[in-house]
Amino acid sequence: MIKKYDLDAFVISGPGHGAPGLISNFYLEGVWSETYPNTSEDKEGMQQFFKKFSFPGGHGSHMTPEVVGSIHEGGELGYSLSHAFGAVFDHPKTIALTIVGDGESETGPLATSWHSNKFLNPIKDGCVLPVLHLNGYKINNPTILARIEEEELLSLMRGYGWTPYVVAGNDLESMHQAMAATMDTCVKEILKHQKTARESGKAFRPRWPMIILRSPKGWTAPRKNDAGQFLEGFWRSHQVPLTKVLNDPEQLNMLEQWMRSYRPEKLFGKEGKLIPELRELAPTKGHRMSENPITNGGLLRRPLRLKNFRDFALKVDKPGVTSGPSMSTFADFLYTIVRDNQESFRVMGPDETESNKLGKIYEAGKKVWVNGYLPEDEDGGNLSPEGRVMEMLSEHTVEGWLEGYILSGRHGLLNSYEPFVHIIDSMVNQHAKWIEKSLEVSWRQAVSSLNILLTSTVWRQGKYSFTALVDSTLTTTQTTTASLIRTPVSSLSS
Repeated sequence: MIKKYDLDAFVISGPGHGAPGLISNFYLEGVWSETYPNTSEDKEGMQQFFKKFSFPGGHGSHMTPEVVGSIHEGGELGYSLSHAFGAVFDHPKTIALTIVGDGESETGPLATSWHSNKFLNPIKDGCVLPVLHLNGYKINNPTILARIEEEELLSLMRGYGWTPYVVAGNDLESMHQAMAATMDTCVKEILKHQKTARESGKAFRPRWPMIILRSPKGWTAPRKNDAGQFLEGFWRSHQVPLTKVLNDPEQLNMLEQWMRSYRPEKLFGKEGKLIPELRELAPTKGHRMSENPITNGGLLRRPLRLKNFRDFALKVDKPGVTSGPSMSTFADFLYTIVRDNQESFRVMGPDETESNKLGKIYEAGKKVWVNGYLPEDEDGGNLSPEGRVMEMLSEHTVEGWLEGYILSGRHGLLNSYEPFVHIIDSMVNQHAKWIEKSLEVSWRQAVSSLNILLTSTVWRQGKYSFTALVDSTLTTTQTTTASLIRTPVSSLSS
């Protein structure tokens, strides 16, 4: 498809342990061996490649920073879609193929992030193509979306604003053909919507396509083990389906037959290299998914155009007599950053930009909104498909957008009340771990810092913690007071 339609594409794997399916393809298209020459395209290199998987000194079973083509590890589940959308904002040619696991789909952040399609401008942004993979089970339980009726599931996706396509079955050959045809349909639909918007110059919200893929968990594994327990199509195949191969000849034989069912002798030559007719299917160098520069965002990063922050200082003739609003003053500086970096800087937040006294920035870039307008929106709504401020009352989603935006080579800032921002503590922690590990990977280029501006701090935490109802006027007053007293800016730098 990349070759057929000259696509710019990369892939995100939401399922935590889903990396093997992608890493194997990154090896087959040649990028892995170019990045790690000791895993060459022959028997010896393939042995090294296998040994390093989920092994000390190698790489994890997730899409860790050591994996070429990755900006999303998984781990704490729920952020694949928000990362994908963050990466395609202001990247108009890019399609992020995003695999959403059915276990992951049960998380709150993932459920909310389906709404990201209401913020995608088909003129200036790229697109996300989600594949909701329903294999039926988590570690030890069935999954919710795999067990509800088909029409209920389709209604759910349509209700989120997507056009769902279903690929379902377990016959390998027919499933490959069905997936190829469905993928082709979805890509043509994406390109059609973008062409319509870009030729007319009018942004609108299409019902973007998405794919529901139903296939057995542990697909191609033996249906049962020698004890008669279910493997393929059941939760037992989640991690190690055959647990006794070292001391059970029957299980060892089952494993061998399973591995031989992939017919490696028809796919590889005697030296262990992929046969030429298969290798030719991969995109040409420079277009392969695992070498897309978006997945090593530091390659794309450019410095922000910044004014001297000292020029925005309050004049203080002597101590104790000058009063001034710190947030409004900062907003004057932030306005120039937004104004002068229209393609590479965005401000995220959960609906607090105005109450945090940052409204000045709307003069440089309004709030992104591709979701219908009412006449009263002209009265201070500050909504526009061309906006630079992104607000949604989901801290997880806006943080995910910002992380995806930064990891793909751009810059940004998130502002939120300090009492609420703890919702994303673990997200920030996970991002920090990604950055820490990236520093150990020689080919990864540094990305921009993750900037979080906290307001309503210190003792005001108690007010939010113990009061169920918050008067909006009081909230605004307290934000103003907090900004006058103390407004720390937290910056996590790579």
